[in-house]
Amino acid sequence: MEFIADFHIHSKYSRATSKDMDVEHIAEWAKYKGMTLMGSGDFTHHLWLEELKRCLEDTGKGLFKYKDVYFILTAEISSIYSKAGRGYRIHNLIFAPSFKTVDKINDTLSRYGNIASDGRPILGLDAAELARIVFDIDENCMIIPGHIWTPWFSLFGSMSGFDRIEDCFEKQTPRIFALETGLSSDPAMNWRLSSLDRFSLISNSDSHSPAKIGREANVFNCGLDYQEIREALRTKDKKKFLYTIEFFPEEGKYHFDGHRACKVRFSPRQTREHNNRCPQCGKPVTVGVMNRVEQLADRPEGFVPSAAIPFKNLIPLDEIIAEAKGVGKNSVAVEREYRSLISRYGTEFEILLKVPNDELSKHLPKRIADGIMRMRQGKINIEAGYDGEYGVISLFGPEEQEPEGEKQLSLF
Repeated sequence: MEFIADFHIHSKYSRATSKDMDVEHIAEWAKYKGMTLMGSGDFTHHLWLEELKRCLEDTGKGLFKYKDVYFILTAEISSIYSKAGRGYRIHNLIFAPSFKTVDKINDTLSRYGNIASDGRPILGLDAAELARIVFDIDENCMIIPGHIWTPWFSLFGSMSGFDRIEDCFEKQTPRIFALETGLSSDPAMNWRLSSLDRFSLISNSDSHSPAKIGREANVFNCGLDYQEIREALRTKDKKKFLYTIEFFPEEGKYHFDGHRACKVRFSPRQTREHNNRCPQCGKPVTVGVMNRVEQLADRPEGFVPSAAIPFKNLIPLDEIIAEAKGVGKNSVAVEREYRSLISRYGTEFEILLKVPNDELSKHLPKRIADGIMRMRQGKINIEAGYDGEYGVISLFGPEEQEPEGEKQLSLF
């Protein structure tokens, strides 16, 4: 069966996360979005693990169920450590096929630090050693490096990472078969590195609130079974791992370089011209994802490997509605329109991906329908994100702003 999965989220026990990130609200919003399978997130936290064990029904296939939403057991570990005289900060996702395995992982990791302090615990544990520990407990686990290009906490991060996967995972490297691209990069950027060809590239929301679930996701056509999903990723099976759903990467917080305090945003070329320094204050700029990809790439932009899994760039529906109406995306008008459209078509992904254009034109407010169709065609305006600031993706130019009368009508 075809289904959509978002493997990387956080519970209410992680820092800066909504109190609504509990099993009930995660499942509720998964349904709105059109997600069948969710990562549990944070299984290392004792209170969250209790809630997962209490709420989820074991399917007997390595997945768990709440009402009609499936869950896979996942957690994220922040490793901060020194190696060969240099400091590294790496985030890794752990996937486990059972609560029995989770209990063993937690018991072992608790010897390396306080895993109860936060949903995403910080451990002084080398990423290679973390992988060895997990695989020794259960070889069916998966370790997937998280948001691999983010400057501060990732495998290839400009401020904290490595230039080669082998330098990070050493002997465990052959057991790593998937990488998470993160919000600030998409598969096309990763295809420029021939060293990444063997890996499945997955995309996830890293959501800290229910409404952001599914902003990036993965589309499969296989059984709802842990081993089938694992095998589809391990073998990069294009018949079972169909495509990923992506942000426009420019919208990610670290796509370009820059210095947020001085409101300086640089392309990689501009950063080189300024010797990596902010022209306002003279401090080093934060080198973003696009620049880092260019440093490590051995292929030109636009190269597509023969075994590449396709992807589709989307803009979240609430952002399209907000721009179409000329109001903030957290406004009552946007929420009301969003719920109206979901009640008509079933899910957000149904609207963004599948409803035919003529159907959109016939039944949706004109500007919302136009916005969705422009997104599908890639007709967008972009101000890239930098140094922790989200980018701005717009579908309508300044000359196309909604007339004042229509704006007023949309509020009532």
